[in-house]
Amino acid sequence: MTRIAIIQGHPDPAPERFDRALAAAYEKAAREAGHEVKTIEVARLEFPLFRRQEDWLHAGPPEAIAEAQGTIAWAEHLLIVFPLWLGDMPALLKAFLEQALRPGFALGEKFRKLLRGRSARLVVTMGMPGLVYRFYFRGHSMKSLERNILNFCGIAPVRSSFVGTIEAKASRQKWLAKMAALGRKAA
Repeated sequence: MTRIAIIQGHPDPAPERFDRALAAAYEKAAREAGHEVKTIEVARLEFPLFRRQEDWLHAGPPEAIAEAQGTIAWAEHLLIVFPLWLGDMPALLKAFLEQALRPGFALGEKFRKLLRGRSARLVVTMGMPGLVYRFYFRGHSMKSLERNILNFCGIAPVRSSFVGTIEAKASRQKWLAKMAALGRKAA
């Protein structure tokens, strides 16, 4: 079975956020299928923003980030769930990724990819139809996250799910069922 790390990237820790329901449906189905699951709740972590390159290159990670790195290192598959804000991932999730995927953990000397052997699924929620974001806006933030961050660290393959029109009840039910199916497969 697969070891899965769910990175809940919604910056609001409120339990009623739909991103949390999606992650919970995935986690429940994954556990029922025999997979091991750990969750990183980015909204509940305390860590500073990077302001200088020296800190990214040389400072040790804060305790919360070191624990998250342990979960990422343990995992074979990552599920990253977040809302689309201003056309991209929320700033808190980006700050978390900058902290967690730093040199020495995700990148080695001469840009050696230290997280090889892991796969990922990105799940982005939005008010507009997912197909509009994927094709009209070309899913640019998802491509950036995949290519410029995850692939750069060795995480591949990376698959994406564009969860649109989240305010519609029928759409929500469809996506909860789809997330459960993805959780059972877990990769």
